[in-house]
Amino acid sequence: MAQARDIMGRWIGIDYGVKRIGVAAADHRGAIATPATSLPGSGNASDDAVSILRWAADQDVAGIVVGLPLNMDGTDSRQTRLSRALADELRRRTTLPVELWDERLSTFQADEYLSTAELRPSRRQALRDALAAQVILQSFLDARRHNGGSHSTTEGPHESP
Repeated sequence: MAQARDIMGRWIGIDYGVKRIGVAAADHRGAIATPATSLPGSGNASDDAVSILRWAADQDVAGIVVGLPLNMDGTDSRQTRLSRALADELRRRTTLPVELWDERLSTFQADEYLSTAELRPSRRQALRDALAAQVILQSFLDARRHNGGSHSTTEGPHESP
């Protein structure tokens, strides 16, 4: 079972896409998530895991949260399977904890945030991915803090509140 200390430290959140990988990072207290970057995606879980871990190497990362894009009825999609493969590949390549987290509606929320921003379409897309990662990571951090750090999601996805 996870302990409260598990949420301390700088976790990163991943919004995995085959073209772009949105990345968010928490502060070192594990309380506030902010958009960090958008990495190019290859669609290959092994290559993309290497890219994520290369970026994370300089970030003092305590753990990784990979968004799990379940269908609204809770079933898997093609992208869900790709995200699970990425999480598995990350687990093989690092000793850091890797969690899957239900990301339903995270992109919708990111679009809501961006709806009033006056940005070029290319900048909007890159920021959209990092904002979706922020939504995923913040949801994870809030739920863990709310549950006193006692809820581990390593075994499977959590239903977002």
